[in-house]
Amino acid sequence: MKARVPYRETIRKKVQVRGKHKKQSGGHGQYGDVLMDFEPLNDVEKAYVFEEKIFGGSVPKNYFPAVEKGLQESVLKGPLAGYPVVGIKATLVDGSYHPVDSSEQAFKMATIQAFKQAFMEANPVLLEPIVTLKVVVPDKFTGDVMGDLNKRRGRVLGMNPINGGKEEIVADIPMAEIHGYSTDLRSMTGGIGDFSYEFARYEQAPHDVQEKVIAENQKEEAKA
Repeated sequence: MKARVPYRETIRKKVQVRGKHKKQSGGHGQYGDVLMDFEPLNDVEKAYVFEEKIFGGSVPKNYFPAVEKGLQESVLKGPLAGYPVVGIKATLVDGSYHPVDSSEQAFKMATIQAFKQAFMEANPVLLEPIVTLKVVVPDKFTGDVMGDLNKRRGRVLGMNPINGGKEEIVADIPMAEIHGYSTDLRSMTGGIGDFSYEFARYEQAPHDVQEKVIAENQKEEAKA
């Protein structure tokens, strides 16, 4: 079973979207209406930042927490491929309410709707985790190891000679590409190679990788 890579989702441009949740059934209806700006936060350490710039009470203050709750739920599973969303700034700029039919639930639903639409319009991208990998091998294997790292979309950052005729190769490589690395390194070096890695940062995944991950996610959703 291949380990699930912790991808993240984010957006690349600013959009403004209106989300409206309106239902009329016997008795009270439901009414929530939000106009929101969504833009890149340029900080993927945070899921989102929420601000409101409401003038003249078009959305009463007591519904602001419901709007934020809608955001909190939305970022857990992104619309692109079902991964957590990071690096989004959401600003409530306008909206409307109904004195009888408006409720926290209605404003939360309106926000979730606005988020989904905005996300897909705002040039959504998949971010992949990059790790810094250190491989220690005898000199004679460095060419093979570096060739293999290139195939895995690795970027060699440097090489450090180590006592005993060995080299330490340092490279940044997508986490998705180190699946099965220990087996491959063993066979390349006759079992003498050693490696370790640690998480470095998130980077935008190449287009073909994004397409593959999105397709895999759709397959899983269809099964479910």
